[in-house]
This record gives sequence, C-alpha cells and structure tokens, in this order.
Amino acid sequence: MTLRRQIATAVAAISMLVALSVGLLVHQAMVRQHVDQARRTALGALDSALAAYGRNGELARQNAALDDPALPPRLRALAAEGRQGSVLATGPQGEAMWAAGPVEGTVLSVRVDFAADRSAIADLDRIILITVTASVFTTVLAGVLVADRISRRLRTAATAAREIAAGRTDTRIGELGDGRDEVADLAAAVDSMSQALHRRLENEQRFTADVAHELRTPLTGLVTAAELLPPGRPTQLVRNRVQALRSLVEDLLEVSRLDADAETPYLSAVPLDRAVRRTVGLTGLTVTLSVRAGDDAPTGRAAGPGVGAGAGPDGPVVRTDLRRLDRILANLLVNADRHGHGPVLLSVDGLRITVRDHGPGYPDDLLQDGPQRFRTSVRERGRGHGLGLTIAEGHARVIGAELTFANHPGGGAVATLVLPPGTAGEHTADEDADDANDRPGLPAGAHP
Repeated sequence: MTLRRQIATAVAAISMLVALSVGLLVHQAMVRQHVDQARRTALGALDSALAAYGRNGELARQNAALDDPALPPRLRALAAEGRQGSVLATGPQGEAMWAAGPVEGTVLSVRVDFAADRSAIADLDRIILITVTASVFTTVLAGVLVADRISRRLRTAATAAREIAAGRTDTRIGELGDGRDEVADLAAAVDSMSQALHRRLENEQRFTADVAHELRTPLTGLVTAAELLPPGRPTQLVRNRVQALRSLVEDLLEVSRLDADAETPYLSAVPLDRAVRRTVGLTGLTVTLSVRAGDDAPTGRAAGPGVGAGAGPDGPVVRTDLRRLDRILANLLVNADRHGHGPVLLSVDGLRITVRDHGPGYPDDLLQDGPQRFRTSVRERGRGHGLGLTIAEGHARVIGAELTFANHPGGGAVATLVLPPGTAGEHTADEDADDANDRPGLPAGAHP
C-alpha cells in the first residue's frame, strides 16, 4: 500500500470513529432528554389527576384512567405496593410514557403519547447521519489531498535519488513547496549529498585526467629511450613494461573522458557481421564465432538515411560508432581470454552480441555493482587493472547500447551487448567498412 493510501485510510478510519462516537453521544443525550421530559410530564399529569380525584372523585384528564387494562404489569405491581412510578412502554396504542399510583384500592394511571418525541429523535438521527457522512467525506478528501501532496513530493525526491544513483550526480530536487517541513528537510539533505558527491567525483575525474596527462610526457621519453636500448632480453622486458605503462595511461585518459561525458559518437551504417569478424581478427585471439540474423533485425539492406537496421549480404546493418564497437568487443574478448578459460565464444544474434568464456565467472560484486576500476576482486579472474570492462561499459553508454554481465549456468562469464535499433547513416555499409580500417579501433595492448 502506498503512503498516500495509508494516510487516506488512517484519516478515514479515525474520522469515521470520531464521527460515530460523537453521533452516538448526541443520540443518547437527545433520547435521555426526551424521555426525562416525557417522564416529568407524565408524573405532573398523575399528580393533577390524583388531586382532582381526591377532591370530587372524578377524572379531570382525558389521558387518565382507573385500572387501565393496557397499564404495563411492572407499573401495576409498583402501584399495588402503594408507590408511584413511571415507565416507557409500547402498547396497543403505540409507545407512551405511563405514570401510575394507588388510589382507594385501585390504580390511577396517566398515559402520555411518546410518538412525537420518537419522531423528533428520528429526525435528529437523520441529521446526525448526514452530518457524520459529510464530515467524514470532507475529512477524507482533505486527508487525500494532503497525502497526495506529501506523496508527490516524496516521489519527486525518490526520482531524483534514483537519477543520482544512476550516475547523474548533477541532479537536484530543488524546493518542494513552501515552508520547512520534514520533506523539505529531506530534499535539502539529498541535494546537499548530491552536490558533495558531484564535487567529489569531479575532483576524482580531474585528478585522474591530470595524473594521466602529467605521465604522458615522461612516458614519451621512456618509450623513446627504450627504443634506443641495444637488443636483448633485458631491453625486451623494459619495452614490455613501458608498453604496459603506456596502455595504462591511455586507459586512464579514456576513462576520464568517459566519466566527464565528453565523448560524442560517430554514427554510421555498419555491417555487423563484417565488423565483428574484423574485431576478432585484430585481437589475434582464438574465438569461436557464430552469426545469426535474429528476429529483432528486419530484413533489407541499410543503404541510406531513413532506413532501419536490416540484414544485408554481411548480416544485420546497424547505425553505430564502429571504433567504439571495436573497443567494446576487443575489451570483452581480451577479458574473457585473460581472466577466463577457453573456448571463448562470440555469438551475434540480430542486434545482440554475446561473449562467453568457460572460466570461474564474474565475481558477485561485479554482478551486483557493475565493473569497478582497479578492482579485479577474485584472484581466479587473473591480473589486470579493472579498466577494460569499465571502458567497455562507458563506450556502450555513449553509443546507446546496453551491456550486461552474468554467469552462465554451465559455468563461465557471459557479457551481453545489445545494440539499439536505429536508422542507417549517411554513408553506405561498404564505405563505412572501408573507412573503419583508417580509424583506430582497439586499445593499446589488445594485440597479441
């Protein structure tokens, strides 16, 4: 049950309880008032009838009678004991207030009709019912409006919090109405947290970019110096380490650009089958490749603007950034080969690309929180800096693709890349494939 329904239900229950309690109290008070008034009237009439009968032996009132057969038995017994009394009872002539007392060996009684009083009580009950219904409806309506306002403000705060959790740390809730209540305090606290988090992430991204930039100059000198060393085993070791350091610096620069959302995709029509085979060939890895057109890619070759993703002679044609697609697939394949076990399987099913190895699988924290830089978590997954999957995820976000990670029930890690369906670019598939050879597609260190 939502908070709005909880508040509305609580307000309705409380208002109904209060209204019914007040209505019952008013009803009981009014009944008691009418009964007391009728009893006083009946006893007064009895005293007058007894006085008149004592003076001249005659009944001076029409509602007075001697030994009335309709007299309630309880009142008759009370008069037989020599006492006076009154009782409200229902008889053949309807409900009435009876008063009776002993006189010369018999019982003198007075009957006061109670129908008018009962009608007045019924009218009052109807008024109470209408008032209770109106008050409950008004209270519930006011409660629903207040609850809806609170719920709407909380939903706004929750939406902003989810956006912040998704990485949009510049999101702010702002003012949630006038005044300073608990919800406004919550919004201010979330905004303050988001601002501090955004500032910290900016500092971290700036630090990463600054470190990478500062390292490029001495690294360039190291690369040049390593090339001047005489051939030999030590020289080869130095060159390998320098190359690894260079790859790390380039990855750091790429991560900083992706974190800053400064990347713009170069979209063009790409024959997916040919692009995937090209990427596999450039990695130099042993990969089992399977390609199927799939049900999510309509038939028809994409050759110009306004044409959807389709299946051409080389399989589906999609509009994407070929360089970034190369980068994503290369990182996934290198990760599967380095941290898993063979065989490495790459399957293309329409717009869905799956990379699977037969190793120990992804660690639980990666499946739960996604790739984290400089974290490999499980020793069995091998060595590395934890940047490959982070960069792949960043490039997938830039091209609008969805990259997910899971473990196969039969063992091994499974990375699934789902490309977004889109329109073909301004270039033809053949032109894009030729241009791709002139654009860098793989990171340094991805070659065998």
